[in-house]
Amino acid sequence: MNKSDLIAAMAGRAGVSSKDAGACLDALFDVVADVVAAGEEKVNVPGWISFEQTIRKARMGRNPQTGEALHIPESKAVKVSAGSKLKAAAKSGGAAPEAPPEPEAAPSSSW
Repeated sequence: MNKSDLIAAMAGRAGVSSKDAGACLDALFDVVADVVAAGEEKVNVPGWISFEQTIRKARMGRNPQTGEALHIPESKAVKVSAGSKLKAAAKSGGAAPEAPPEPEAAPSSSW
């Protein structure tokens, strides 16, 4: 599924125009990118997905052609983790399971 397909699916499910769905998706990506780039906090959608900035430590590496040792500097990367609902959907091959219904309150006694 590409971005256009995703926008069309979002628009259909939410009952909004493709233009509005596209604007929402772009805004989501902008916010996630800004927060992750700042590196101060994690973007977490509980049960679905999380994004966070990680730092890869500096290390020594080797040039595979010459065998020469070289310094690889510290770098920043993005860690993306799937949540339990997304993992369950992938495992079942379909949509994520619905949340179980809330238990009914026990009848109150008048004693």
